[in-house]
Amino acid sequence: MPAANAHEDTITRRLQDWNRGDANGIGQVVTGLFPDLHRIAAGILAAERPGHTLQPTALINELYLRLVDGTPPGCHSRAHFLAVAAGAFRRILIDHARARHAQRRGGKESKVPLDGIEIGVPCAYEDLLIIDEALARLDQAFPRAARVTELRFFGGLQEDEVAAELKVSEITVKRDWKFARAWLASHLAARHSEEEE
Repeated sequence: MPAANAHEDTITRRLQDWNRGDANGIGQVVTGLFPDLHRIAAGILAAERPGHTLQPTALINELYLRLVDGTPPGCHSRAHFLAVAAGAFRRILIDHARARHAQRRGGKESKVPLDGIEIGVPCAYEDLLIIDEALARLDQAFPRAARVTELRFFGGLQEDEVAAELKVSEITVKRDWKFARAWLASHLAARHSEEEE
């Protein structure tokens, strides 16, 4: 059995242990997938504003604490776990942004540049909150497109990884990603128009 398959099988067994209530299972999963989690976390933070106070390892540590304290989400594979981690990273960053924004009380929200929807383009805390709000609205109307956006934008997953997680073709992921960016850009432009009036 190739090493990659053996590693995948070990991760799957540890996820099963965690799902059955073995608290050590999640620690072993996070340790086993640390390079993948670090890549995703670093990608997410690269899209944040320069000088972000969180580092990839701190993001992974916060993820671990939330997973240990919560109910296992029923992950069944490496890809599924990484998708769950991407969603958790998003919530961690949103919580962090809200806390930072609350500290600045009274600061006026800045406008979100439409190109901020692209992966790897820095955005400020306030931008992240506005994008999160828009993503929640997208999820109400087009849940799969919202999930693709979450996995690509916040999770840093590649199109083939997103396709595997959502059990759709890569072309569907590409279409959903293109649609979601256009939808979000339109939503954000409308919000800016309302604020200027």
